[in-house]
Amino acid sequence: MPPGVCILCAFRVLTRPRGADAMTPSVPMSPLPPSPAPAATVPGGSVLPWVRAPRRMLAASLAVGVLAEVLLETARWGLGFPLVVAALVGALVWLGGREGWQRARPNAWLLAPLGLVSAFVAVRDSSWLLMLNVVTAAVLLMMLSHFWAAGRVQRLGLIDYVLVFFGSAAQSLLYPPVLVRDSVDVRGLKAHSRLLGALTRGLLLALPVLFVFGVLLESADGIFSSTVGRLLSFNLDMELMVVRGLAVAFSACVAAGVLGHALRRRAPKELGDAEVVSASPRLGFVEALTLIFAVNALFFVFAAFQVSYLFIGDASSPAAGYTFAEYARRGFFELVVVASLTLVLVMALAHWTRRETRMAQTVFRASTSLMVALTLIILASAMRRLSLYEDAFGYTLLRVHTHVFMWALGAVLAWRAVTLWWKPERFAVGAFATALGSVLVLNFLNPEAFIIRHNLERYARTGSLDTEMFYDMSADAVPGLVQAGAHLPQEHQWRVAPVLKQHRMRLEQRDSFSEWNVSRFLARRALPRTGAWSEPVNP
Repeated sequence: MPPGVCILCAFRVLTRPRGADAMTPSVPMSPLPPSPAPAATVPGGSVLPWVRAPRRMLAASLAVGVLAEVLLETARWGLGFPLVVAALVGALVWLGGREGWQRARPNAWLLAPLGLVSAFVAVRDSSWLLMLNVVTAAVLLMMLSHFWAAGRVQRLGLIDYVLVFFGSAAQSLLYPPVLVRDSVDVRGLKAHSRLLGALTRGLLLALPVLFVFGVLLESADGIFSSTVGRLLSFNLDMELMVVRGLAVAFSACVAAGVLGHALRRRAPKELGDAEVVSASPRLGFVEALTLIFAVNALFFVFAAFQVSYLFIGDASSPAAGYTFAEYARRGFFELVVVASLTLVLVMALAHWTRRETRMAQTVFRASTSLMVALTLIILASAMRRLSLYEDAFGYTLLRVHTHVFMWALGAVLAWRAVTLWWKPERFAVGAFATALGSVLVLNFLNPEAFIIRHNLERYARTGSLDTEMFYDMSADAVPGLVQAGAHLPQEHQWRVAPVLKQHRMRLEQRDSFSEWNVSRFLARRALPRTGAWSEPVNP
């Protein structure tokens, strides 16, 4: 018999479980692939898929948690946030290895908007943009975690984006306790329980004896007493340590949830792995077409009036019975609501209407496309009203953000018209991309600097300027204020000087490394160049 076979037979005999039949012959067998590890069961009966290398994942989660506590436990967020996100993505790539990256490659484009949005936390100082960027980064991180192992983002339906985000966030909560349980060798501790018990009892006996001897020796020698006093005089802030420990644990749990959810072994039919299945149509074609024609007729009459008044006629004077502000503001909000509801109506009709013939499909697409076109005219009317209102009263943060929202809404409506004729299942990913684009547009636009520039230009034309909102702006607006103030006539510089003085007081405290921010850096560089006009007197 060959030596290899003898060794294999001896190994099988030695490793046979106790109680097995000793007379069962041991024959050489071809090696089988290892069976997958059992699923991890958590309280409540939920079963989690097996996660590869739980100890490495737990160590990476703790490292990210400590890094997040060091970089984000600051008064202001800046460079630390993109560094923490980069560390989390780096841990994901490292733990997944080459195989994980191969599976994640179809959805790796999510890394680009995630990196941009995270980086803008270290660029913009506006509290509005900070909240928007952090929330967007969290959504992208959950999407990336869900689709890292398998699936395609573009296959989701519109509602599925919401379900994926909240479902991934909820499922991520199950991974930290499982990682801790699988990483800590409890059986090893049980094997040394006798030794640990003996050491514990010895320490309990030694403490009172050491206390008595220590007190006597301290009383016997003054030098020894002062030395021991200095050694024990450190200030231990237990409350701060507990708070920071909880913060590290929370950040580590978030990292463990993201990493565990991304590197899990997924079921083949999990949400997002297949194309969106169309629902069974329940609305008749005639009923749907009647509704569409009625809405189109109403929209056509209203759009004709809006085009003749706002785009062709004289829109500089308000309608009878309205002031200019009432006409522009009231009509704007109603028209935005109409455009939003029309988008919902078109989506619902496309989802539920029966179209059994090619002719019915063509008529339905043409009529709903006309509805979208008329809605875009109504939306343009709303944007025109808002522009007239801004020309009369100036820009604010709410108005600028509303402008971007309306452009995004118009883009989504146009994309809905396109997907009525071409790949209807791709509407959701286009809407998702439009939302991401809106966030990036706001960051690149720098709304506060935009407001400063245009309101000061309007002040040069009309002599009217509302400076109250300048006090609530962040460092994003400071360079624009300095540049505009330097070009204002001497008798008008008093309007921006108090604002710059307040910003100078806010920026006196320098940023740490993790707090460093581009806008605050540029604001500090711009403020010393204000010169003699920084303290003019109100005439």
